[in-house]
Amino acid sequence: MSPRRNRIQKPEDRESAAPMGGSLRRVESYRGEDWVVQTVAGTAGRYYRCPGCDQEIPPGVGHVVAWPDHSSGVDDRRHWHRACWGARERRGSNILRGRGAPKY
Repeated sequence: MSPRRNRIQKPEDRESAAPMGGSLRRVESYRGEDWVVQTVAGTAGRYYRCPGCDQEIPPGVGHVVAWPDHSSGVDDRRHWHRACWGARERRGSNILRGRGAPKY
C-alpha cells in the first residue's frame, strides 16, 4: 500500500503556472520586484546554498529556482528550499559572508 498524498493546490497557482519541461514556471513578487520562479526536481551531483536559511540543498532534493524577471543571466539565479521561498517575506537573509568568501 502506497502512502496517501494530500496536496492542496490553490486555484490561482493552477492558473498562473505553465508547464515548462516538466517543471512549473511562474512570476511572483519579492522585494517589490517580479521574479520568475521555477520548481525543479533537483540535480544529480550539485549542491546549492539557499539564500533564505544559508543551508545546503543536497543533490536530488526538489527545490525552487528564482531570478529577477528583468534579468537574463544565469548569475542572477538563486536556488531556494521550497519552504524558505514560501517564507521569504517573513524572514531576513542569513548570509553574512562577503562576495569573495568561499561558499562552503
